[in-house]
Amino acid sequence: MLRGLILELRLFFTALQFFTRVPVPAWVGFEPAWLQACVRYFPLVGALVGAFGALVLAAASLWWPPMVAVVLSMAATIWLTGGFHEDGWADTCDGLGCAVSRARALEIMKDSRLGAYGGIGLVLMLGLKASVLTALLSPLLSEMSEAASSRVHQVLLGWTLMGLFWSHTVSRLVPVLLTAALPYAGDPDHAKAKPLALGASKVSVAMAVVVTALVAGGLIAWLGVIGWPVPTLLRCLMGSSVAALLVTVWCARWFQRRLGGFTGDTLGASQQLAEVASLMAWLAVVHPVTWVRW
Repeated sequence: MLRGLILELRLFFTALQFFTRVPVPAWVGFEPAWLQACVRYFPLVGALVGAFGALVLAAASLWWPPMVAVVLSMAATIWLTGGFHEDGWADTCDGLGCAVSRARALEIMKDSRLGAYGGIGLVLMLGLKASVLTALLSPLLSEMSEAASSRVHQVLLGWTLMGLFWSHTVSRLVPVLLTAALPYAGDPDHAKAKPLALGASKVSVAMAVVVTALVAGGLIAWLGVIGWPVPTLLRCLMGSSVAALLVTVWCARWFQRRLGGFTGDTLGASQQLAEVASLMAWLAVVHPVTWVRW
């Protein structure tokens, strides 16, 4: 049992080292097979990245307006991950943004240079994230008169922090599901992370789902302790989870049709799409649109 626990700890640190700049203890070591098995902890790594971004957002909100605080938070998470997933999104936009053959698309995605489609896609993705987070932090016109007395700003900050934390968590589950559902589109022998090209096992997928569910359970328990409305959180979690699932299905069909499977870049792209879709669903619950008949 002790050996099993140590192995799981090593797998977690492997995932943490692979996706962030966080240094890991020297005793962890490395085995190529661990890279394939560590996918089970991708959502947990996402939770840590989301927690870091939420911490920066909370601190920055004490000094600056919502937009500034949001940009600083996004910059912090990009620095922590080295822009790993954003780079995958940009490369995917370059490769799949134009009508080219499968072979040519794979060739373009391997090119380290940023093309027009990648640049446009990256600007739109970051801009959309910033817009959604800023909208979450900003009171609606109907709430402005109550902001000073009812602490609306503090409440919205709390919901934004939870949304940021959860979106980073659930979006990391999407690449895990895709590696289990699709074959590797490129040449596995020349893959940058060859073990990942072999796909996730059923055990790893199940554990990744369990880790994601435990994070959601922790959020629910914490909200119950502080006395916030748990039903609202449940709607947020449900909406964002459905959004992430829809992204998974859409990406699976897209990557299968264009490439015949996944690559490392498309996994990063799927995470970015799932993250922003999750945040948009969270916003739809916290700030629902009221349709007015003129």
